[in-house]
Amino acid sequence: MSEPYPTQARRVVYALVEAPSFQRFIILVIVINALTLGLETSATIMAQVGPWLHMLDRIALAIFVLELGLKLWAYGWKFFRSGWNIFDFVIVSIALIPAVGALSVLRALRILRVLRLFSVVPSLRLIIGALIGAIPGMASILIILSLIFYVSAVLATQLFGNEFSEYFGSLGISALTLFQLMTLDSWSGDVVRPILEVYPFAWLFFIPFIVISAFAVLNLFIGVLISNIEAEHQARQDEHDQRLEAKLDQLSADVAEMRALLQAQGRLKS
Repeated sequence: MSEPYPTQARRVVYALVEAPSFQRFIILVIVINALTLGLETSATIMAQVGPWLHMLDRIALAIFVLELGLKLWAYGWKFFRSGWNIFDFVIVSIALIPAVGALSVLRALRILRVLRLFSVVPSLRLIIGALIGAIPGMASILIILSLIFYVSAVLATQLFGNEFSEYFGSLGISALTLFQLMTLDSWSGDVVRPILEVYPFAWLFFIPFIVISAFAVLNLFIGVLISNIEAEHQARQDEHDQRLEAKLDQLSADVAEMRALLQAQGRLKS
């Protein structure tokens, strides 16, 4: 994010919130807060140190609110141009709503603060950005997989439904069984081998389905994701290079200006 501050005070605050040490501190607070929220699920631990855990939770929330306040002051309205900043703002705001009455369920949503690690850890931001970018490609693959499932479920119901209604008695049950086969969860001993005893040539159906769904199509998902991770990484690297080049250009301009001033002063003295 470019430096948006017009005053010295905002310049100092901007440098603070952008400092790597400050970001590491926020990560540490998020991790500690996640641990305390996990400990609160134990009745035994709460009976012993419950008040201390509640105090740590309130301290963590205060730090998050202070962090957002500093960022809002430093960035101004540009704060809301970043989707990650909006994400942090929503997560922290939920924790500020009083968890009483019908809103008591919001207390359980405090654990959502852990998701802020996605916004403060660059490597996690990279993966999330790649996942979002991969949605169109994954949607196309999902359509292909759905068609394969539908055709296979219809065939399996017609071929094996009479003898093995437990697995292929209806279209829905067949789809569920095929999903089990795709995940390779007990597919051989529980499903395929009993069917092969009745239908010896059933492997002509199951083997191609498993090869296509479990290996070919699912690997396409992985390929699309890896491709988007590489593209996201390259885009961030290009952005970093552009910022560095802009700073070098500004530095060169400042040096040239200082040189011109020194030369002008030298001529005046002579």
